[in-house]
Amino acid sequence: MSMTLWPPELADDYRARGVWTGVVFDDLIAGRAADPRFADRAAVVDAQCSLTYGELDDRVGRLAAGLVARGIDRGDRVLLQIPNGVPFVEAVFALWRAGAVPVFGLPAHRESELVGIAEAAGVVAIISPAERTDFDYRALARAVAGRVRSITQLLDSDRLEDLWAEPITHPRADPEDLGFLQLSGGSTGVPKLIPRTHADYLYSVRRANQVCGVDADTVYLVVLPAGHNFPMSSPGILGTLQAGGTVVLAAAPLPSVAWELVQRERVTMVGLVPPLARLWTETAERGTDIDLSSLQTVQVGGARCPDALARRIGPALGARLQQVFGMAEGLVCYTGLDDPIDEVVTTQGRPMSELDQLRLVDEDGAPVTGGPGFLETQGPYTIRGYWDGRSPESFAPDGWYRTGDVVEFSPAGNLIVRGRDADRINRGGEKVSAEQVEEHLLAHPQIRDAIVVAVPDSYLGERSCAYVIAHDPAATPTLPEIRGFLRGAGLAEWKLPDAVKAVADFPETGVGKVSRKRLRELLTAAGA
Repeated sequence: MSMTLWPPELADDYRARGVWTGVVFDDLIAGRAADPRFADRAAVVDAQCSLTYGELDDRVGRLAAGLVARGIDRGDRVLLQIPNGVPFVEAVFALWRAGAVPVFGLPAHRESELVGIAEAAGVVAIISPAERTDFDYRALARAVAGRVRSITQLLDSDRLEDLWAEPITHPRADPEDLGFLQLSGGSTGVPKLIPRTHADYLYSVRRANQVCGVDADTVYLVVLPAGHNFPMSSPGILGTLQAGGTVVLAAAPLPSVAWELVQRERVTMVGLVPPLARLWTETAERGTDIDLSSLQTVQVGGARCPDALARRIGPALGARLQQVFGMAEGLVCYTGLDDPIDEVVTTQGRPMSELDQLRLVDEDGAPVTGGPGFLETQGPYTIRGYWDGRSPESFAPDGWYRTGDVVEFSPAGNLIVRGRDADRINRGGEKVSAEQVEEHLLAHPQIRDAIVVAVPDSYLGERSCAYVIAHDPAATPTLPEIRGFLRGAGLAEWKLPDAVKAVADFPETGVGKVSRKRLRELLTAAGA
């Protein structure tokens, strides 16, 4: 197992407290299906399909047996690139039942990202759609498989029934074994895979349910990519299934698509990133004939929500706002359902577990008191290291995770996010690695040097701007040319620069390093 374990004394304490239990991911479906109170209740729904817990359990069992018959062994890593829908849930739980390890890719990932992910994880198969009119996922999977020798199978997520076999008995997983690999929105171009165990992740799910008031009557709408940590566990898909509620998956997050499902399925909870929250709010403020009255809680996370927008969300959508601040590496904070409205709209919540430990430090790692500082954390569901020990600098010498976020505390003890590590751009909740984009820009034949920085944006929170130095200033490539070049290199759309600035040289710090801070100041001064 290529993951960093918790120190023995912490692990023993978590077990003794009952924080880490014997429950595994497969129990969420198998246990509910075996319970007469839940077997015939709707578990997962999309625009075309609805499955009860009993039906989902049966399909998961048949698919798990089929995967084993095709040579997917226990511990094998399998990359998923499945758009939102019932097949996503089926495939994930079938892999868990078979003892395999899902690796959560995203529908928007392209060849550059997927090759790095697949190589880092050593995946043996890709599950993605074979035939879609909107995008050729099969061609992409073939291209990735052609570059990653460990991949031996490409499986069609739209025809999972073709893989079915007669259900078999599978060995039970160890709760503290690797359960899946999730992706970090890290600050380097090398994929950072987050190893999560059944025990640590399911603790976070249980705590999220308690804090967010999730129960068997919850109908949770997934509009963000399902493989993201936010819609997976905060409380998301897993929290809703753990409580015996219903998960509804929308093919697109737009009001024109998602709101029909809110009305039809009587959705009670949804998680949005700030740009989507703005779109939903503005659309509702203009008026709609669709009945949104079932909505009780609208969560907003993934990036800091502007206070002015946060104040409009609840009244516009007729639901209470809950701010969420967290990371796939672990720590999650929520505003309370009964918090005063000013606390809800101006802060990003407090840690959901009394066992979460937080500290603020300066750039040199010295403790900070009474003001903003870089957030570091440890706890029973915060990882101690990335897969294969990558990016050790993301962890302090004592194992605490360095989040890269600059925060301070409100008088009530909630976190207020003030910014983040400048090398990572938070574009509407999607994390862009400046270094990765720069590496691809430097492959352009007309670009001698490039630096990518964030610029504040009222809609997305941050956009990206590429400063470039051309070999021939008269032949500096335009923004459309650069975006086309990067798109051709296989970068996801959200990573493409929003602006390009041609310069003769870069400003430097006193020790000769490029001053990203000065570049951002130039953008601000220019009103970019």
